[in-house]
Amino acid sequence: MLRAAKLIHCDLLQGVLRAPQGFFESTPTGRLLNRFSKDVDTIDTHIPDNIDIWMRTFWYTLTVLLICSALTPMFLLVIAPLTVFYWWVQRFYVATSRQLKRLESVSRSPIYSHFSETVTGTSVIRAYGRHSAFVLMSDMKVDENQKCYYPGIVSNRWLGVRIEFIGNCIVLFAALFAVIGKENLNPGLVGLSVSYALQVTMSLNWMVRMTSDLESNIVAVERVKEYSETKTEAPWEIEDKKPPADWPMKGNVEFHDYSVRYREGLDLVLKNLTLSVKGGEKIGIVGRTGAGKSSMTLCLFRLLESAAGEITIDDVKISEIGLHDLRSKLTIIPQEPVLFSGTLKMNLDPFEKYSDEELWAVLEHSHLHKFVSNQPAKLELECSEGGENLSVGQRQLVCLARALLRKTRILVLDEATAAIDLETDDLIQSTIRTQFEDCTVFTIAHRLNTIMDYTRVLVLDKGQIAEFDTPTNLLSQKGIFYGMAKDAGLTQ
Repeated sequence: MLRAAKLIHCDLLQGVLRAPQGFFESTPTGRLLNRFSKDVDTIDTHIPDNIDIWMRTFWYTLTVLLICSALTPMFLLVIAPLTVFYWWVQRFYVATSRQLKRLESVSRSPIYSHFSETVTGTSVIRAYGRHSAFVLMSDMKVDENQKCYYPGIVSNRWLGVRIEFIGNCIVLFAALFAVIGKENLNPGLVGLSVSYALQVTMSLNWMVRMTSDLESNIVAVERVKEYSETKTEAPWEIEDKKPPADWPMKGNVEFHDYSVRYREGLDLVLKNLTLSVKGGEKIGIVGRTGAGKSSMTLCLFRLLESAAGEITIDDVKISEIGLHDLRSKLTIIPQEPVLFSGTLKMNLDPFEKYSDEELWAVLEHSHLHKFVSNQPAKLELECSEGGENLSVGQRQLVCLARALLRKTRILVLDEATAAIDLETDDLIQSTIRTQFEDCTVFTIAHRLNTIMDYTRVLVLDKGQIAEFDTPTNLLSQKGIFYGMAKDAGLTQ
């Protein structure tokens, strides 16, 4: 059972870690927490106990019935009707309790979701004085859960009354037949028969309960198995399609009639994109909210798989190679800086590929050298979860340092400077211009002034290319980009 629980958990973890991006967008956090906590706990602890107790009570009950039947053969006459009644009670109770357990499991997920969201947004809740509203919402969700939990207890009591009746019938008939056949029976054997019969009530009760609990708890296996069998991403490595070790040499990126959607059945977010970017070009990507800017960068990492068309990097189709081979050759500085619990050194170099000298060099280029050298722990500075003990600007600079350390031929900036001040923004932009001079850079621009000196600007509108040219030409054409620049006060 331990081995089975371990394998089930491994399959669940593997299934969730390998699930595509769309899975996490459509699955609430509470549902995942519920599967990994309560359902796994049920498989680890409750199901083995259920099976253990059921087997003990089953053999005990069978032994009692055999002893009573052997001593007083007339007892066999009442076993059949009692068994039929017992079977009816059990089936009625098990079917009800299984569904109640399923409802209770489903209604528990919103409690976890609400709690995790509340903890994450504590500062905002306090700022707006919404404590009581969130406590009330939590109470309502717990009440909903109790509506499913309480009937389960009531049905348990219903079962108890009927099982007690069957147990008492067994005691009654064991004693009655012993009295009727007292001339032929040894008093010691009669005592044995009746004393065993007195204890069978508890045994029968536990047997039904365990049958029911086992069927109810097996729902946890069903729920875990559902996530173990989710559709996974493409293979991490494809041996016969591995690109050369030094790929990409130039950094040429081409989109050929490329279309993509977030999930099956949804509308296309990018429609028939065709463009060619030469190695070393700096491309600014702009457009209104929902134009498909972030979707385009997600496609480069194959977080979204194409609905039609192809992306090639240095004449290699990215859809044909393994995900690790592709993603290890691209670098992204995201809008929300991502840091993990651990040391600063681990955050910069999680796979321990680089020397301390290289780490200090990138800290110098990312303007963090002074801050880190002033810390008593230096590179061993402990970062709290999500980098909470660093400012947003410092977290973004750590992400920049990480990108500098990897120094891949293609860099993606997904509105990386949207949440930081202009001074830090200028530092990041100057570093990118000098350190990534020969790299292909895609920047989703929040502030247009950061991309005015880029090679070309791509303007997206409703998932299609509206304009694609140098900033100067686009301004002279007085199209969408000109309107955006005018709104930003960059032109008259």
